[in-house]
Amino acid sequence: MFILCVVVISSIYITTAGYSIDHIFTIPLHDVYASNDIDPNKTSVPVVETMNSSSPEDVCYVLAADRLFDGYTLYPNKQQPDTNTVLIKGEKVVRIGAFDNLKKECNNRVSLGDFTIMPGFIESHAHITFGDIPKNKVLEHGITTAQDTGGPMLPSEGGNGTLRLLSVGPIIQAPGGYPLNIFGGTSGLDQIGYTVTSVTGAENLVQKLVDGGSTAIKIALEPGGEEGAPWIMPHGPDHVPATPWPILSQEIVNAIVTKAHSLDKRVIAHVGEEIGFQRAVNAGVDEMAHIPCAPIPESLMRDAVAKGITFVTTVDTLSSCVGTHANLHLLAQILENNQGTRSEIIYGSEIAHEDVPWGINGHELQSILHLTSGESIDFDDVVKVIRSATSQGGKHLGVDNKLGTLSSGAPADLIIVRGNPFMDFKLLEYPDLVMSGGHIVIDHINAIKKSHIW
Repeated sequence: MFILCVVVISSIYITTAGYSIDHIFTIPLHDVYASNDIDPNKTSVPVVETMNSSSPEDVCYVLAADRLFDGYTLYPNKQQPDTNTVLIKGEKVVRIGAFDNLKKECNNRVSLGDFTIMPGFIESHAHITFGDIPKNKVLEHGITTAQDTGGPMLPSEGGNGTLRLLSVGPIIQAPGGYPLNIFGGTSGLDQIGYTVTSVTGAENLVQKLVDGGSTAIKIALEPGGEEGAPWIMPHGPDHVPATPWPILSQEIVNAIVTKAHSLDKRVIAHVGEEIGFQRAVNAGVDEMAHIPCAPIPESLMRDAVAKGITFVTTVDTLSSCVGTHANLHLLAQILENNQGTRSEIIYGSEIAHEDVPWGINGHELQSILHLTSGESIDFDDVVKVIRSATSQGGKHLGVDNKLGTLSSGAPADLIIVRGNPFMDFKLLEYPDLVMSGGHIVIDHINAIKKSHIW
């Protein structure tokens, strides 16, 4: 037995107003938690109930904590007051339930106390390969799956003790346009961008990317010039080219979307302002890689929602843009009044950008909460933000609908965080345990070691 030093956080800080993060007010912790029937002050001392460890061929763990989030719901709650445990066997989640029930099914058992068990997070916008970011660092900081949205064409990798990385390959762009005009290099499958000049060339490239392992297709519709946009800042010794930059024609964009959909692949669009946004909506893309940097007219935003387009946030990366906060606030209002749409907001931090962490980004989560909840924030709003980085993000990738969850049969990707991250998102940046496909990546609390000590 050992003693934990517990710091009780009494409030969660929320910002809103003016579509910019500049006004802070406080919601009492009990007000946020009242709707979920959770006692935020509940703590307990970690307990280890262990027997002989399982054989290497049949490794299993029973992990319990004061809180468990399965990608959808935070437990325990009024409906399931004893659910706080997950059973892992091999590379998969078996199920969640009460500790007293699940401990009978595995010899390696740990009850951790004031910790939170959660699925590993999904990063929906990263440039890990292009940015040469250490994949192990990203994984150690809570991201178990990342969508690499622009870089060399590579097959999917990882998932069993390493970062699951889903590559979309180089961004399809117009000659002389973004991103090659900013980041340099030549058009190619091993570059950040690949230029096309015709419908046939675009269709052939989509086929080549899919054959090479790309899990989605990304296009650039970026004429440049948006105030505060990071892509109009110098990324090397050369000056930023004069705007407007050339972008793909509507005909070519339409052809890319049609071809990709025929191959059952999503199309992601980098757009930063109205012209590119309109072209992407007209073509029926599946995903906007950012909340646009420049203001988008409400009528056009409504068209995007009506077409079921998903929006990846990257608010932290685009914090200097003049329109990002207002666009996300507007989008959230439209979605609130269109409950039947497939359109949604999912978490993305753009790992590799110089201003964001190489892992879970607590400030990104906080920004999403502030800008999508209006002036009244309750516990459901907090849960919705975490879902956008777990179950929603995993389902949207289209590789495994259970990714980002602790559902039965899901990959055993999980993190364990000291304290209560539903009160303080910052805790998520420093997980105490990370598991990938049933393999332990880090274990700062020695939970797994302690489950084998007898």
